[in-house]
Amino acid sequence: MTDMPKPDRFSRHFDRHGPGASLTHAQEKLAARPPMRRFDIKWLDATGAIKETSKIGPAHPVFEDAFSAFARGSMVATETGPVAVEDLLPGDKILTETGPALPLVWHGSMTCNPGLSLPTGHSIALNRISPDSFGLTRPEQVLVTGPGARLARHLPNARDLSGVQYALTRVSALQDGYQVVETVPPSAVQLFHLCLPRHAIIRVCGLGFETYHPGRTLPFANTGLRAAFLGMFPNVRHLSDFGPMAGVRAEESNQDQSEAPAPPGSALRPIG
Repeated sequence: MTDMPKPDRFSRHFDRHGPGASLTHAQEKLAARPPMRRFDIKWLDATGAIKETSKIGPAHPVFEDAFSAFARGSMVATETGPVAVEDLLPGDKILTETGPALPLVWHGSMTCNPGLSLPTGHSIALNRISPDSFGLTRPEQVLVTGPGARLARHLPNARDLSGVQYALTRVSALQDGYQVVETVPPSAVQLFHLCLPRHAIIRVCGLGFETYHPGRTLPFANTGLRAAFLGMFPNVRHLSDFGPMAGVRAEESNQDQSEAPAPPGSALRPIG
């Protein structure tokens, strides 16, 4: 369930033939393949039945974002009260800030080793948000998030012509070295993400976060990768099936000081 390293057949090859031995073309192609990861999926099918499966996919940031928002133990607001993210089941009604409660239609999870550098050149970084970082009970407890988590914040001019009310910002962009910090647990961590019938803002430990949405485009020129990604969502056939977005995502390259943790009463603050 953790990061899956490349097979050791290549080290055995060099053990047999010496350090100067060259790889065959087929072996070079195998060595160039990205590491793979296991993704666990639960979803609600067209009949309302709960289905469950596991799939192997590339350890690619786009795939990982879909499964890596909230660590085990994160409390999600539902119609029946707060529920740990790992205990949610498809069909559970999740409270939203953007309308009525909606049923959970997709529940994804993966297990990773934070800080482990993969051959692709990236690693999974986690963020630790201290209690009351964004105001009283926001969050209500220590909250650990993964790279797929985006905080929702009220825009100062929510009634502009665009109608967009929320800015969606990766938690990693809000690190201040004090209240929001990177954390590297010593053991494997299970992460989760959630999909509702439409993109929405939900409350997790008292803070507003977006549900999963891949965005308006996928960065895959390879049709096989695109199909493999959409295959992680059995209730989705086309990218457009995710529907419109509930907010605008901040460009991480343009983050400024206004996106640091905001004090209570600020015009631009995480919702809770």
